[in-house]
Amino acid sequence: MTATVPTSTSAAGTTDDRLDEVFAPIFARIAEGAVAREDDRRLAHDEVSWLREAKFGALRVPVELGGYGASVRQVFRLLVDLATAESNLPQALRVHWSFVEDQLTALPDPEAERWLRKVAEGTLVGNAITEPGVGAIDRYQTRLTRDSDSDDAWRLDGTKYYSTGSLYSHHILVAADQDGERVSVLVDADAQGVIQHDDWDGFGQRLTASGTTEFSGVQVSADRILGPGYGVSGRTYATSYLQLVQLSVLAGIAQRATEDVSEWVRERKRTFTHSTADLPRHDPLVQQVIGRLTAAAYSARTIVLEIADRLDRLAETGWQDEKLLDEVEFDVARAQATVIPLVLDATTQLFEVGGASITSERLRLDRHWRNARVISVHNPLIFKLQAIGDHVLNGTELPYAWSAGQK
Repeated sequence: MTATVPTSTSAAGTTDDRLDEVFAPIFARIAEGAVAREDDRRLAHDEVSWLREAKFGALRVPVELGGYGASVRQVFRLLVDLATAESNLPQALRVHWSFVEDQLTALPDPEAERWLRKVAEGTLVGNAITEPGVGAIDRYQTRLTRDSDSDDAWRLDGTKYYSTGSLYSHHILVAADQDGERVSVLVDADAQGVIQHDDWDGFGQRLTASGTTEFSGVQVSADRILGPGYGVSGRTYATSYLQLVQLSVLAGIAQRATEDVSEWVRERKRTFTHSTADLPRHDPLVQQVIGRLTAAAYSARTIVLEIADRLDRLAETGWQDEKLLDEVEFDVARAQATVIPLVLDATTQLFEVGGASITSERLRLDRHWRNARVISVHNPLIFKLQAIGDHVLNGTELPYAWSAGQK
């Protein structure tokens, strides 16, 4: 599948209409196979290749470097649309976006420019951050150690869980310990010593390629050690950005649930003896459920795009405005407390529009709740609400790049 992409050397970004012209047909094609992929548990390699060919991963790459020059808002608008078609894919590409932002921030560094050009050619970056057991609350168990007397030779060893998107990617951004410091290491996905497993066993978001990755004696050159790794203390744009990707997934799930259930109701003839209309689509109670669904989808999308606008303003500062960093982090945390229960409630209530037939596995309407439930626990809401309350009452700093593991 091919798509027409920008060829202008202008630094100006691409318009919304132009982006829709390129990606709307691809999203529609991806949506067509969503239920079949769910049934077969078939990873979306073909679908990712369609996105790669259309330079979806290069949305934020400047036009003069081969990308679209899109704003942060445009990226998140398209992520909601992609999540509407297939909720697994925005999550699978989540860390790719922060990798691109890091390179944009580093410009005009030649190495950053080189990576951005590679992204414009179709390169995708996955991640391997989270670890089993002890995890990274103290330090990463995945270690980067000297492999010889050379300053340019390192060895990477360790095991990671939840390596989201890495099976779809050319490179894996690995969080590791280097002599007691947290660092980011960029490893080729097909490098010797890298073993990837599609063993994610969650009941939702099954096709995010969030399995285990093992690193055994992987050779790493010094230029692939990119600096401080995830979990370094201090302010960072990355947590708000990455959390907003998850909220965009929820917004897309709500929209797809609305579309799927509305289509089902329009065609349905069966009703109950004590219903208030002959056809379900004319029943005020059924209409109320659909109204709740579309309101949830609209509200979630609106919140995501409003925060994306703030991220655009933060990007203009080079992600350096501390006051704005705190404000955006606070807003994303509060947004989770609104969007998560809103979408979970809507994807539960959707079943009220029909009888037992709406639970048919042929429809797979349960996937909307399952996917929403799983994406929602990635940033545990109970801890986030406590942090928000402590911040409001006591001025306590918000947790930025928090880690999970045994204390």
